[in-house]
Parts: sequence; structure tokens; C-alpha cells
Amino acid sequence: MAAGNVNPFNVSDSEEEAEQRQDGADTERSPSDEAQGHSLGPFSPPAYSDPAALLSSNRTSPSVDGIPASAAAVSGIGAETRVSLDAIAAQLLRDQYILTALELHTELLEAGRELPRLRDYFSNPGNFERQSGTPPACKEQGVGPGGPLNRAGSISTLDSLDFARYSDDGNRESDERVAECEIASQERKNYKSSPETQEPIRPLEKRALNFLVNEYLLKNEYKLTSITFSDENDDQDFELWDDVGLNIPKPPDLLQLYRNCGNSQPLHRDNVDVAVSVDPSDLPGDYFTQEPVQQTDVIQQQQQQEVVQELEYQISLLNSEKQSLAEQIKKLQSDIQALQRNVSSEPTAGVKSTPSKENPKCDKPPLDNGQYLDIRGVTETDSSSDTTKTSTSTTIATDCTENSTTATQPHSKLKANGQQSKSSVQFDQPNRKLSPAFHQALLSFCRMSADSRLGSEVSRIADSEQSVMLMLGRCLPHIVPNVLLAKRERMVVHLCQELIPLILCTACLHPEPKERDQLLHILFNLIKRPDDEQRQMILTGCVAFAQHVGPTRVEAELLPQCWEQINHKYPERRLLVAEACGALAPYLPKEIRSSLVLSMLQQMLADDKADMVREAVVKSLGVIMGYIDDPDKYSQGFELMLLSLGDPSERVVSATHQVFIPAFAAWCTELGNLQSQLIPSLLTRIEKLLKQGEYGLDEHKLHMYLSALQSLIPSLFAVLLQNAPFTSRVKLQGDVPPIEVTRFPRPASPLQDVATIVGSREQLAVLLHLYDHQLQHEGTTGWDSLLWVVNQFLPQIIDIVGRINVTSSTCVHEFSRFFWRLCRTFGKIFTNTKVKPQFQEILRLSEENVDATAGNGILTKATVPIYATGVLTCYNQEEDRKLLVGFLEDVMTTLSLSHAPLDSLKASFVELGANPAYHELLLTVLWYGVVHTSALVRCTAARMFERVLRGMSEALIDKRVAPALITLCSGPEFSVRISTIPAFGTIMETVTQKELLERVKMQLASFLEDPQYQDQHSLHMEIIKTFGRVGPNAEPRFRDEFVLPHLHKLALCNNQQTVESKRIDIATQLFEAYSALSCCFISEELMVNHFLPGLRCLRTDMEQLSPEHEVILSSMIKECEIKVENKAIGEAQGSISIAASLVGEDAKTKFLSKMGQLTTSGAMLANVFQRKK
Repeated sequence: MAAGNVNPFNVSDSEEEAEQRQDGADTERSPSDEAQGHSLGPFSPPAYSDPAALLSSNRTSPSVDGIPASAAAVSGIGAETRVSLDAIAAQLLRDQYILTALELHTELLEAGRELPRLRDYFSNPGNFERQSGTPPACKEQGVGPGGPLNRAGSISTLDSLDFARYSDDGNRESDERVAECEIASQERKNYKSSPETQEPIRPLEKRALNFLVNEYLLKNEYKLTSITFSDENDDQDFELWDDVGLNIPKPPDLLQLYRNCGNSQPLHRDNVDVAVSVDPSDLPGDYFTQEPVQQTDVIQQQQQQEVVQELEYQISLLNSEKQSLAEQIKKLQSDIQALQRNVSSEPTAGVKSTPSKENPKCDKPPLDNGQYLDIRGVTETDSSSDTTKTSTSTTIATDCTENSTTATQPHSKLKANGQQSKSSVQFDQPNRKLSPAFHQALLSFCRMSADSRLGSEVSRIADSEQSVMLMLGRCLPHIVPNVLLAKRERMVVHLCQELIPLILCTACLHPEPKERDQLLHILFNLIKRPDDEQRQMILTGCVAFAQHVGPTRVEAELLPQCWEQINHKYPERRLLVAEACGALAPYLPKEIRSSLVLSMLQQMLADDKADMVREAVVKSLGVIMGYIDDPDKYSQGFELMLLSLGDPSERVVSATHQVFIPAFAAWCTELGNLQSQLIPSLLTRIEKLLKQGEYGLDEHKLHMYLSALQSLIPSLFAVLLQNAPFTSRVKLQGDVPPIEVTRFPRPASPLQDVATIVGSREQLAVLLHLYDHQLQHEGTTGWDSLLWVVNQFLPQIIDIVGRINVTSSTCVHEFSRFFWRLCRTFGKIFTNTKVKPQFQEILRLSEENVDATAGNGILTKATVPIYATGVLTCYNQEEDRKLLVGFLEDVMTTLSLSHAPLDSLKASFVELGANPAYHELLLTVLWYGVVHTSALVRCTAARMFERVLRGMSEALIDKRVAPALITLCSGPEFSVRISTIPAFGTIMETVTQKELLERVKMQLASFLEDPQYQDQHSLHMEIIKTFGRVGPNAEPRFRDEFVLPHLHKLALCNNQQTVESKRIDIATQLFEAYSALSCCFISEELMVNHFLPGLRCLRTDMEQLSPEHEVILSSMIKECEIKVENKAIGEAQGSISIAASLVGEDAKTKFLSKMGQLTTSGAMLANVFQRKK
């Protein structure tokens, strides 16, 4: 049986108990018992021969009548004991008395004493299709090894049959299965491996293979073949692996199985001893005198084979580890050689290299002493202008051991050719001050491929005849086999990849410009639709070419190829152009970088229709922003930022926040424009948007500008640190405490990490230490950048917050997240001393600060929820939570006593209630309102419960919310009781606990049936409104038994209402409620008894009060009557055509099942129904 199955014969519950009982049994065995220590068969370990010891060592039975299991197990001692039910169940299952075991299982279930063994056995369908061990007694009786379990008619009920697994002739199952325990492992291996004696496929094997084949067809777009295959195997559900019947996890797909079939190592299997309980009186008299020599030999042979398999498995692990370590050694050697090149090239810049005679012991050249350029590990210092003053040819002086290493790994250093002396390449270096960490993180978005053999070859370009020959010698053995096998498109593409190093080398060294242009044209058109790996390979070659030939030839030869591909019909080719512009940015002339390349990318960003192309364009623009140094390009960069943020694709906007905005902010920081132009420009646009949005705010643009401000927060904080008064005292010292993990919010990308912007985490730790000390002890005098934030930025953004619509949950959430990230980035001291005082000055909690008549007091604005959810929640210590609770309590009290709108309080509760961590805190605030002396505050608290119930755990609702609502209902004020109705309705809509639902139902019934509420017009209005809101989503039983009958009663009573204003109010609410409930399933009985009569009563009101509603009600009534008539006709016809309907439903189900497997587009779905030509 598979490892995932439950073994019903494993009587032991735990290894520790088995070991304890084994020790106890060993001490109780007599020498005579040990003399009879023969094995009891294949189910018993050789260590136990005495039945009593066997019983005590392998069974864990619960105590029976106070007798411990260990004592009850020792039956050979003479004490009369009772056998446990678990042991009886194990024996029945072992002897294949399945029906008896089922009867026992049923009786135990009825008695409430379920056995886990029987439950696991009968809940596992694999136990009725697989082989299980058969005791010797069964074999003697002629029941074959693991004989099939025939289904009896008495238990073949509809609910116990699986029609997809069993056929009608269940007693004719094939008997070709052979128990594995009857065949020696070596014979079984030979038997299965021999094609002449291969076993026929078993039913479960066929179902498993069918599932894997269908999965393969779907994954590889063989949709029609998959449908045909599913039709031919209509007895199997290909959507569920469990339908196969194997109680094991789903195996890997066919492709993985195919790849691993030839080199898979034998898995390690634990050797577990299994024993059964046997009564000595049941054994033959000469049983203990038999010599099981043959069984012992078989067991020893199996153990030896398992040892061999374990050793082979360990050998395979060691081999794989050896390969991985060898790859790491190669990579480290390459890094060492790259560092040696850098170290040797810097001191020899501008002078001739040291002759090789300085190392006389290593005069013998390595196998590859040709010159080439390796871009792996090359830093900006390699291309600095200091290395371009004179012609040089560099030689790295190494010892003989290094040369031997070079011989094993050729092309690891930049060698000198004494006969040729070429000018080193000069690149334009921008006048920028980016930190090395930021610069490296920026270039990481230009993906290169130098890790593989081909990538390593592409990244190096030979520049001498000898190195060209060596390169051809390395590449041709990989090219020729692909030429011979290039019959399929996949092989042709692989061949093209192998040609890339040759094309680049020839394009670098060829003297004719036309030929070079033609070769580069071939390079860019080599693969029709290059994938990610192929594009990385081409880009790696382009960068190596650029480093080798210099900026002039890059401009003259590479850029025209990009320009030709900018409007190519295939998006993969345009994507290659977009990525190439970023990868080649460091090697272009700065005038071209800030003009032609910038214009190309701007055109592609505006015109290209492919999301992935525009995403690559934005990333390349970010790289360009890291090299551009022309101040006149600021306005163009700002427009590009707005254009990228407004892109309809989410991946383009994400790339803008991850790459472009941090790079653009770094440039603005160097220009001094971050605080003077960039951030003020965004704030101005937000203010303009709010002025234009009096009749409808464009929330998309607001999100766009605010998200840009949020992405600029790390750069703004870095400016504060770098321009602080303490920058002159910064020294990297070892005693500076490290930065806490939660000190900063999680950055969207490495470029938004403050440590990356500053230079390193060590540097940032020192600056943060001095920053906190400066704020706490020395003040902000002379700190212009921080004073700008405190005196200009914060007041302006807080003023904007007061002007947004408080009922817009999107705006409240966006500004809340902005202030949360701002406070967490600038630190707790800054928040407590600079941010909170400005909010507290505005939010003076008094009744005078609330204009109840105009409703424009500051406490009714969005400032309240944004301060509560964005500022007071950014730190979660005890004093912070107390401050938040006190603020919410004061706001609730002030707004209630002032009769002011509660929208700001509702927004606060909704925003905080979205996070389960604040549910307890909100309930604390609401309980303060529940026990308040003022009825106005209690009404407010009752209405706030509705805002926090969604998403709250049922345990909290049962223990905290329901008692509070019941407390409010017990008060004398009718207004407070009415205010609890929406909360009760929300509980009915969201909770599934029956006891709680009954309590709520009783409370609502008291509102409707108690005579004291008969004349409460506002109560009836609130109940009808709540029924219409929660009825469609509430439990159907609650809707059918409670909502619809009471709506009928209310509609009937409203016909007798004499006050016309009240009558029209109730009728309007009833119309809304019935309109919502008409979409629900309503039984015929309810339709006839309650729904239709209620609609007719409502139509009577509307005929007199609102004729336009009466027309709609008449159509609703007519539709309901038609439904009732159709149901009656359908029932009459159903008795005639039951079989036809069943066939139709079966066909419909099968069709929908097949269509559900099609995970494809609508265009491809349409092709399924096209006729084959």
C-alpha cells in the first residue's frame, strides 16, 4: 500500500509506547520462551517468538475495565483478560471479515464509540481496490493472496456505490493482481523489467495514467484532443485526482516523470517491523518446531538490498553536491580573476604594462593567451576616463599556480599581446553623485546572461587571431550537431543562439563598415520572436560589443539597428529594442543618451500597445535617468513620469514606482529640485484636482499623484539625512546599534530602500542614530530641509486632507496609507513632535469646533479618519493604542452631542475594521458608548456596530457584540432600540452560528410583534430597510420563515394606514425590499402564500400614491404568476418525461464538465465549435 494510505494492521499507536511495552515484555519472558524464539511468519519480527511477548510488544489497546493494556496483553501468564475493541477490529480487517467489521463499525458509531482504525479504513476507497496482506489461514482456505472483496447486494445502496469506479459485474474483477509480499524483491524487479513478462495494466494504473495524459494534453494546448480523450473515458472525472482512487498525493506531470525516469535514484525506505496478535491455542501443535530458514534468508536478502539502495542514494546525493560545489568554485574563480583585472588595470592606467619578464617562473603561456573583453564583474571604474589617456596593453602578473588555474579555466583574465597595442576605449562619464549601491541596484534591472556556457562565451569578445581560433574551437563543436539536427524550429532557434558569439566577434573585428552593419542586422533578426533567455543573450553580446568598440561605433552601428526594430510587428522584437536602450545607456555618448535614446523611449511609451514593451521602456527610462546630467531635461522627465503613472497597465505603473521614480528622484536631489519643484508640482496638481472635483472627483488621478508622492518619501528622508547639521560628524563606528527590522516600511524595490540611497546599512545606522539625537536634544535650527517638511509640506498636505470627501473610502484609504508610510519612515520622534501636534491643533475636540447646522466642522471632515488610521496606528505600543481609543471616544461623544454628521466616525471604523488586529480596540470604544449616560452617544454606538461586524470573528460577535446590542435594546429610549436594528440585520447576514441567529431572530420578532412597537413608524421603516439589505444574503431559512411573512404583514397593515406621508414612506421601503428579494429563489408555497399577496397589497398602495411604481409592480406580479403556472405545468409533464430529463441533465453536466477544462481565450473557445475542413 502506498505511503499515504492508512495501514489498518498497524496496531501500534506510537513508537514510544511500543518501546516501553517491548522492554516490559523482555523482562517477563522466561528462558523457555526464549528457546522457542522462532518467527511467526512474514508479519512478525524475528525478535519475538512468544505470543505473549508478541502481544505485549506490538499492540496498544486502551484499558478495559481498569486493566492496563500491558497487563491485558500478557495472555500467556494465565490471567484472564478482555481483548480490546481495537484489537478485534484489527483482526477482522486482517482476516478480511469486512462485513463483520462494517457491522462493528456501525454499532460503535451508534453507541458513540467510534474507532479511528475502522473509520480510516472504510473512508479510504483504495482499500477496496488494492491488495492487502492475507494471513496464512486465508491462504489455506483457498482465498488467493489478497482476494477480491465482492460487493454484497445488502450493502450496495445508491449512497454507497461509486458509479465512476465500479462496473455492473462487480464480481468479475480480474484476479491478475499478485500480492507483493509473495514475490521476492529481486524476482519482482526482474519480472517487472522484462518486456516479455510485463504485467497487464491494472484498473487503478489505467485511471492514474489517464489523468496524467489528460493533464499533459491540457498543459500543452491540445484542447480538442483532451476533449476527445475525456469522452472516450467518460467514467472518470479528470478534474479531481481523488477520483482516481489512489489515496496518495498527485504525482508529478508526465514531463517530469519522463525526465527523471532514466536517472532516478532508489528512494530511501524505512524498514518497519510489523507483528500481529496470535493466540497460541489457535496455532498448530508443531508450529514452533518448524524451522523458517527460507523466510530468514529472504528477510536478510531484502535487508541487504535496502542497505545497497540506501548507499546508492547517498552516493547520488554526494555526486550532486559535488557538482554544485564545482560550479561554485568556477564562479568564485571567475570573480577573483575579474577583481584581479580591476586591481591590475587601475595602477597601470596611462602607462605601459609591466613586461612579462617580471615573472620569469611563469614564462610558459597558458593554453589561451588571446586578448578578449570580459564584461562579467566589470565595474564603472573599468571604463573611467582615467584609463583612456594613452594606449595600453595590460598584463596581470600571476604566479604559476594562477596560471595553472587559468589553464583549466581559459579566458578568465584580460591578457596582453605584446605585438599589438590598441587604444583603450573611452566612455562619457556623467556628472552624477549616485551611491555605488544605488547605481548597482539600478543596473540590476538590465538583465544580462553570463552564467551559462553560452552566456560566458557571448560576454567575451576575442580581439586577436589566436583568440578567434580558440573561440571557434570552442563554439563549432556545439554548432555542427545542431546543423545536422536542425529539422525542427526548436533546433533552429538553438542553433541561432550558438551563432551569437561568432557574429559578435566578426562584427567587432571586420574592417568593412558595410559588412559590420550587415552582421549586426543579422544579430537583431536572428530569432524571429526571442524569448527572455534569448533576449538576455543578445543584450549581453551587445554590451560586450559596446565595451569593446566604444561609444562612437555604438552610436553609428548599434543604435540604427534598434531604430529599425522600433515598429516591428512582433512585440518580442520591440521588447528587445526597449531593453537594449537601457543596457547600452552607460556606453553611449551623453548627448545621444539624453536626446535620441530618450526620444525613442518616449515614442515607444506613448505608442506601443504591448504592456510588456512599455514596462521595459519604463525600466530603461529609469536607467537613463541614472546617467542623464542635462538640467534642461527635467521637464521632459517629469512629463514621462506622469505619462508612465497614467498608463492603463498595472505592470507599467508598478515599474514606474520601482525604477523610474526613484531614479528620477535621485537626479532631482542632485539638481536640488526635489523639495523646490518635484513635490510641490504634485501637490499643486492634487489641489487643482480637488477644486475641479466639486461635482465628481477623479479618484484615479488622485491615486496617481498620491502614489507618486508616496514613492518619493524615501528620497525625501534621505535628503533630510544627507543635509542635516550632523553630517560632518558621521563616522562609521562599531558601537552604533543596528537598524531594527521594522524601522522602515517594506520598500517596493531596492531603489526605494533608504539604505541603498544613502550607500549602506552601516552608513544609515550612523545617520539614524545622529538623527534621533538631533531631534530629541539639539532641535532643528539650521536644518533647512527638515524645516521645509515641517513648515511647508505637512501643513499643505493636511489642508488637502481636510478638503477631500469623507464618504469616499478610496480617498480616505489612500491618504491614510500615505501618512502611515510617512510617519514610519521619518520615525517615532518626528511623528510625536512634528506630525501629531499639527493634527491636534486642528482637531480641537470641543462642541464649538463642530458646526451642526452647516455640517462643515473639522471633526466632520476626512481629517479625523486619516489622523486616526494613518498617524495614530503607525506605532502599536500600549500608549499609542490608548491614545487612539481616547481619540475615537472623544470624537464619538462630541459628534453625538453636537448632532453632527457621523460620516467621519464611520470612515474611521470602516478603515480600522478592515484590520482584524483592531477589532478588540474598536469594541472597547463601542462599549464606552454603550454604557454612556447620553442616549445620543448610545445611538451612535449602536449604529457603529454595523460598520465593524463584517470580517469580525463569530466568537467576538457572540461574546462582545451580541451582549452589547441586547444591553442597548433593554434601555428605555426607542431611538436607541431602533438604532440596533441594522446591526442585528448584519449579524443575520454574516453569522452561521445557530444559537446566535436564534437570539437575534427573537429580538427582531419582539420588535415586530410587541404591541408597544405597533405605532413606531421609524422602527418599521428601519426593519423594512434592513430586510431589503440583508434578505438576499441571509440564511434561506431565515428569509423564508421570517422575512417574507413579516413583509407581507407590514404591507397588509400599510393598506390601512391613514397618514399619507407615513404610508408612502413605508410603501417606498417595501418596494425596495421586494425588488431586492425578487432575485432570490422562492418556493412555490411561499410565492403563493406570502410573496404574491404582499406584492398585491403594495400595488394597492402604489396605485393611489405612485402610479409609476404601480406599473413596475404589475409586471413583477405577472412574472411571479407565470413562474407559478410554469411550475405546475412542469410537474404535470415531469411524470411523463423523467427519463428524458435525466438524459438531458446528464448531457448538460458532461458538456459543462468538458468546457470547464478549457482554460483559454474566447477566440480559441470559438474554434472548438468550428467544423473541421
